[in-house]
Amino acid sequence: MNRWIPVCTVEDIPALGARRVAREHGLDVAVFKAADQQLFALLDRCPHKGGPLSQGIVFGHSVACPLHNWNIALDSGQAAAPDHGQTPRFALKVEHGQVYLDAHELETLATEATRPLAGPARRTCPGAASGAC
Repeated sequence: MNRWIPVCTVEDIPALGARRVAREHGLDVAVFKAADQQLFALLDRCPHKGGPLSQGIVFGHSVACPLHNWNIALDSGQAAAPDHGQTPRFALKVEHGQVYLDAHELETLATEATRPLAGPARRTCPGAASGAC
């Protein structure tokens, strides 16, 4: 039996956007609202390079990752071909305008996933060896 936790109201989620839900352990969960008002919940991490999907562009029932424009299906978390990979999907329900997520999934699903850290920017110059840069 599921134990549901209220996380926000439907009105709290912008149309064609997302709202992030912080967890005690692991990355945030992103709750998306499509143009047809359907709601979806995914781990806020692109399967490609870990981009924050909550900052992506929602279109149809997909979201485009803000880092490299990978398209992720909101109903499955699956990347659209030719890309491959999947981000975990979370169960969600709505009652009387209140959005709920499954407590067990929030506590256990993909809690080991991390977001890659950006490394230092390096610029190489073809003339560096000769001191021309």
